[in-house]
Amino acid sequence: MRLALSWLTVLPVHVDHVDARSAGRAITCAPLVGLLLGLASAAALHGLALLGAPPLPAGFLVVGGLALATRGMHLDGLADTADGLGCYGPPERALEVMKQGGAGPFGVVALIVVLGGEAGALPAVSWGAVVLALTTGRAAFVLCCRNGIPAARPEGLGALVAGTQPAPVALAWWLALIAAGCFVSPWHGPIAVVLAGALVLLLIRHTRRRFGGITGDVLGAACETASLVVLAVCSLSP
Repeated sequence: MRLALSWLTVLPVHVDHVDARSAGRAITCAPLVGLLLGLASAAALHGLALLGAPPLPAGFLVVGGLALATRGMHLDGLADTADGLGCYGPPERALEVMKQGGAGPFGVVALIVVLGGEAGALPAVSWGAVVLALTTGRAAFVLCCRNGIPAARPEGLGALVAGTQPAPVALAWWLALIAAGCFVSPWHGPIAVVLAGALVLLLIRHTRRRFGGITGDVLGAACETASLVVLAVCSLSP
């Protein structure tokens, strides 16, 4: 859990030694980090509402706060993955585009859609939906790192965590989230989680075919995709 907090937040948590075993355990704990971020975001939204902040600006403030709290890591991964998927050429060319650092046109559009969608949906959903969305986003890491899914590169975060999650662990997390969704909204909550999981699986399948496996950037893209889907579906709930 300490390693998960060190990786996924700006909290000053220091871990001296990181190996494949501890990295795998950190990925297993990642949804708990999402739970903490969700509770903090829900509290921030409630506080802004009490202060009379308009919904959309409040949503953007919380989205910005989340970016700061996570070092913008997942957003960077989203932009890089979009640029890699949008380029022509073999997998090596796509991976090189992803390593260049700057955001290209596909990455910019992906960021606009995701940040705008999250900012608009956050004030429109219940606090439980906020927590569910951010927890589901981090549960996407567990799904991406299932046994049998290779890393696209021999180095980097993807190589360290790829294949570290047994299928029963991933299944347990997602079944728990589906059950939790029933308490958020009897219909929209479970549907949101199932749809988020389906889109993450499609993303994994596509990136595996396009890149040869997962990377740390793909984890970030999966996280943001899953969070946005849950928020969007739950915002439809009356």
